[in-house]
Amino acid sequence: MSWFRALFKKEPSAPPDPMKYLIAGLGNMGPEYDNTRHNIGFDVADLLARRFEAAYEHENLGDVARIKHKGRTLVLLKPSTYMNRSGKAIRYWLQKEKINKENMLVVLDDKNIPFGKVRLRGKGSDGGHNGLKDIDQLTGGNDYARLRIGIGDDFAKGRQVDHVLGEWTREEADQLPEILQNAAEAVLSFAAIGLERTMNAFNK
Repeated sequence: MSWFRALFKKEPSAPPDPMKYLIAGLGNMGPEYDNTRHNIGFDVADLLARRFEAAYEHENLGDVARIKHKGRTLVLLKPSTYMNRSGKAIRYWLQKEKINKENMLVVLDDKNIPFGKVRLRGKGSDGGHNGLKDIDQLTGGNDYARLRIGIGDDFAKGRQVDHVLGEWTREEADQLPEILQNAAEAVLSFAAIGLERTMNAFNK
């Protein structure tokens, strides 16, 4: 190879880091969405950041913090693209951080699950959740782990949006710290011991 061709030869890209994880908490940016059911993914990410004393930085397409747990690096992402366009931010950070899709966990609300229950799955349908639908489309399928946290379906016909985007009731808010703590432990377990063992421990 001539010196000219060698000058412009692309260096091979680094392989994905098997000890790095992307934890994407879904929600909507803005004070009007604080304390709403749809933002519980943000709440779990925030709890982890506080627990590990990690600061968020506003970066491209989201707020990002990094924590260390049992030799793993967890990149906490709160997309700034709004819920229905979460896939754009997640695809960007998977590529930027060189993280395998199997090392990604999406944390989100689910009205089809009773309030406070958690369900961890390695893949699945979007279940009508627009955030998951966008992630499926932009990351090439639904083959990624998701931790769904139940917000219940206690709403009248036609009031789904009001329920999902509404603030917690006083009774729900009283239980929320324990629910968030349980979800945060599931996230750490996913990174430390893997999907299957974490599913066995938390899908009760």
